[in-house]
Amino acid sequence: MFSSVDPVPMVQLISLLDNKYVVLDKSAEIFFKVPDRENLYAEFLYSEEELEQIKKQVKKENEMEIIKTTYLTNKEKTKIFCEVKKTIYISTKSYYKNKKTLR
Repeated sequence: MFSSVDPVPMVQLISLLDNKYVVLDKSAEIFFKVPDRENLYAEFLYSEEELEQIKKQVKKENEMEIIKTTYLTNKEKTKIFCEVKKTIYISTKSYYKNKKTLR
């Protein structure tokens, strides 16, 4: 279950932001609710408001982390089989490059 959703929120965010940002997976948590015996479905969404908030906060603080939650459900979305919480790190490329050299 985890491998089916693992890279998607980060890769999706990379494609939604322009190339002046660094986007990295930082950590993940998975919570299994019930065993699955059917096809599972997930939605990966970033709203325009979320993207604007990310851009504003990174502009102000140079870096940030977000937690993106994905639910694996049945087709009707009436039953949750699994919940995945991904912590994603975002910064400007220039800030990240400078931070990396200071290590």
